[in-house]
Amino acid sequence: MLRGALRTIRGLAVLCATLAATACSDSLRDTKKLQAHNTLESARSVKSIRVGFANEAPYAYLDIASGRLTGEGPEIARVVLGEMGIPDVEGVLAEFGSLIPGLNAKRFDVIAAGMYILPERCRQIAFSNPTYSVGDGFAVPKGNPLRLHSYADLKRHPDARLAIVAGTVQRQYARDAGIADARVITFPEVPSALEGLMAGRVEAYAGTRLTIKYLLNLKKLAGLESATPFIDPVTQGKPARGYGAFGFRKDDGALLAAFNRGLAKFIGTKRHADLVREFGFSSQELPGAVSAEALCKG
Repeated sequence: MLRGALRTIRGLAVLCATLAATACSDSLRDTKKLQAHNTLESARSVKSIRVGFANEAPYAYLDIASGRLTGEGPEIARVVLGEMGIPDVEGVLAEFGSLIPGLNAKRFDVIAAGMYILPERCRQIAFSNPTYSVGDGFAVPKGNPLRLHSYADLKRHPDARLAIVAGTVQRQYARDAGIADARVITFPEVPSALEGLMAGRVEAYAGTRLTIKYLLNLKKLAGLESATPFIDPVTQGKPARGYGAFGFRKDDGALLAAFNRGLAKFIGTKRHADLVREFGFSSQELPGAVSAEALCKG
């Protein structure tokens, strides 16, 4: 009986391989489409969804005191997903550079990390419409001894090194300014980059203006300051400004569409302003009418 069953299984395997371009492959595609379509309904059914984050305040981070996943991204996600019938948001920690691979590998279903919408990222995942817009900045040692107020200033100091977080747009900003890759030191997340700055391993840390402002308010970082004023990097002849959003798998169109409808009703309202104020966001960071589609086109 066992041999007969094995022969049957082998026969089915051969048949499936023979018909891979027709019935079996069609069935597999239909199954994948059904699974993708069901991401939204599955989350609604269990009333929970997993979001990936990279521990970068004020966008998304774990509050050690309370154990709560918080920040601009997770708090907005709770409101919008809650209105969609998904009240529970479960955080999955990842290094920033691993967020897109983790999303596509289905470790989680949404990236809630304040990730900028960039054309190269749009080729890998889909983005919601943006929830904020912000410029860049440097954290430097107290007193800013090298007088670093732009990427161009850092380039003029041949021995100065710049800290960035892996996978962030600041790598390209540095390259556009003519700073050699050998002078750009990559860290897995913001806290370790700032520790490297405090230890003298680098002369500046480049990040979003809000990240630097928020973190430098912490007493343990009293030896650092924000480089003020700061001149934003220039790309394609214009000052660069990042637009942050939520990331989704490309085959999760139903989930993305529902989420965008919720965002449209929420971003710019008083409730939104009250929610994100504690993270340093104000009306100056509102994204305006810019869409993910336009930003993906560059």
